[in-house]
Amino acid sequence: MPRSGEKQYDLEDRTLQFAKDVRVFVKTLPRGIANEEDAKQLVRSSGSTGANYIEANESLSKKDFVMRVKISRKEAKESRYWLSLLDTGGDKSVERKRASLIQEATELMNIFGAILRKSNER
Repeated sequence: MPRSGEKQYDLEDRTLQFAKDVRVFVKTLPRGIANEEDAKQLVRSSGSTGANYIEANESLSKKDFVMRVKISRKEAKESRYWLSLLDTGGDKSVERKRASLIQEATELMNIFGAILRKSNER
């Protein structure tokens, strides 16, 4: 729950922003076969993180909700993996952006993990 005066950050919006940020980021990467293939995988997994969370929110059962959140967590973890593989060409600003995206993917994984723990307590 946000503290008084703080805006609650919608997780659907946050995952959407993550996917958009990834798309902007991949355009800054050096071209090459490995980066092209890894970037495609990253774009897919970053988008799937949010798409599955939206599906979780529309689920008809607790079991379906838990499964979709697990998939969201898995896709965030996969995004982190693909981000780690990408070649930045040694560009410090690109490396900083990658580190920021890895941090966001990690935070999303932790949020989804907390949602799963709370779901299992009920």
